[in-house]
Amino acid sequence: MQVESSNPQLASIGKAEKERFPPRQTEKQKVPEIIVLVDERDNPIGYEEKLAAHRDGGKLHRAFSIFIFNSKKQALLQLRSKAKHHFQSLWSNPCCSHPIKGEKLEAAVHRKLKQELGFDTPLKETFSFVYKATDPKSGLTEHEFDHVFIGQYDRDPKPNPEEVDDWKWVTLAELQRDLDKNPAKYTPWFPIAFNKLRKENLGLSEA
Repeated sequence: MQVESSNPQLASIGKAEKERFPPRQTEKQKVPEIIVLVDERDNPIGYEEKLAAHRDGGKLHRAFSIFIFNSKKQALLQLRSKAKHHFQSLWSNPCCSHPIKGEKLEAAVHRKLKQELGFDTPLKETFSFVYKATDPKSGLTEHEFDHVFIGQYDRDPKPNPEEVDDWKWVTLAELQRDLDKNPAKYTPWFPIAFNKLRKENLGLSEA
């Protein structure tokens, strides 16, 4: 896959970067993240601790996926960290997560974009979909009502090294060819959302 730009060496992080992104907390240090369980219409029906919601076949919960494009119509991708609980070391859209209990979806997407990629930009929700996928390595299951947001950004990200192992800008045509040729390199939700964005031309055009 051809790319125009790639990340600097994430391993060599300066003092300022380390201060901006504090080390990942241990499981004992973490405050449990409580996420929103929903029905097939995204109506809240309860709450669950994040990891518990992904065990035993997964419980349907509210989530979001952010896609970022530049003015050249290139897509920003991230390589998920090896430290992730599931679907580690796979390429995906630059940010995906869940709003927590009491948090509005709009606030959550901007919070996570800044937390994981070190920037913020206006975002627009384009569509939503439900999917279910189990990670064969961890046994954890994603069962999500996924809200898809898109935004434009013309600078390189400053990713949190605790969340992202690598990143790149790639043309839409090259990305589509690699998705068709090497689907196992990508998270299961990524091609669902990306293909719908392209098929319905939701803010995209051929690069």
